[in-house]
Amino acid sequence: MNEITTVGVDLAKEVIAVCAADRSGKTVFTRVFRRDAFAAWAVQLPPCLFGLEACGAAHHWARWLASHGHTPRLMAAEFVQPFRKSRAAKNDRNDAEAVLTAVRQPNMRFVAVKSIEQQACLSWHRLRQGYSEERTALINRVRGLLGEFGVWRGRSAAVLTRALPALEHDEALPLMVRRLVGEARQHLARLDEAIAGCEVEIKNHVKGNVAAHRITAITGVGPLTAAAMLATVADVRDFKNGRQFAAWQGLVPRQDSSGGKARLGRITKRGDSYLRGLLTQGARSALQAALIKEPLRRTRLQGWIVQLHARVGYHKTLVAIANKHARRIWAILAKGEAYDPDAWRRWSRTAPTSAPAMTGVTP
Repeated sequence: MNEITTVGVDLAKEVIAVCAADRSGKTVFTRVFRRDAFAAWAVQLPPCLFGLEACGAAHHWARWLASHGHTPRLMAAEFVQPFRKSRAAKNDRNDAEAVLTAVRQPNMRFVAVKSIEQQACLSWHRLRQGYSEERTALINRVRGLLGEFGVWRGRSAAVLTRALPALEHDEALPLMVRRLVGEARQHLARLDEAIAGCEVEIKNHVKGNVAAHRITAITGVGPLTAAAMLATVADVRDFKNGRQFAAWQGLVPRQDSSGGKARLGRITKRGDSYLRGLLTQGARSALQAALIKEPLRRTRLQGWIVQLHARVGYHKTLVAIANKHARRIWAILAKGEAYDPDAWRRWSRTAPTSAPAMTGVTP
């Protein structure tokens, strides 16, 4: 049998399908293993290139394969899908063959393997995210149920939460509904406590981290965002520049260009929605800080934010600020330097001689 050099792996909960090829690219065999059998088989192989989709347990298997002398490569599922022979014949074996074909592409983009520490921190973020989603669902459910009895307390979650103690003792509501409100209020308190506990764990994790401390110097970027960024991005130097880093987080316009005409639409929303949401929330606080500050005391960046808000509106300004935060985070992590908001003062900015100078304040 020809020597195996490349293996495509399709991971599942109980079984693992593999498609192995030799140096010439010819398929040697395709097989489905149980988890223990796959580990025993992979240990016996000479150092090989393993391709895996970046799905559940992929980072664990990538670390395990690397510890046994192999070279693991993780790929996003959307980059593997075009190499599947037929959409009508999707199964584990065909998926493994598609992974094998994809990992051999010279221009394929790979996902960096996360360390155990990064995944441990991300686990707390995922738990917090789940609690937050459950809290939102509970509030919406209670609001809808109370609406069936003619009770309306507005769209704000804070307003409804403050009204629950009074509604629990409102004689105009049936006894069963009042008991329901009491149960919902207690459950909401437990969720708030759980969310706060997750945030404490996350903040303690990055308390002594120098990179996290540098990131939080940016207005609107707090410990949660810094921890999520460091845990999600294995190596920021995988990105060529800050623009690529912001595009990876879905903070750039979608392109539909053809024939030399550029057409830009809404943001792509690629990447991790949780991380993008944290950046957007931080951008909201930065925008509010700029709007309420006295005009003569605004920084150069805050002046740009206020002008942009007046020109394009609230939501587009949030995206622009989040994009700028992402670029600055990349610069801090890639260069290993502290954030200096006055660094622009040390660089001379001269208008080009071939074109008129642009008006307005730029960041």
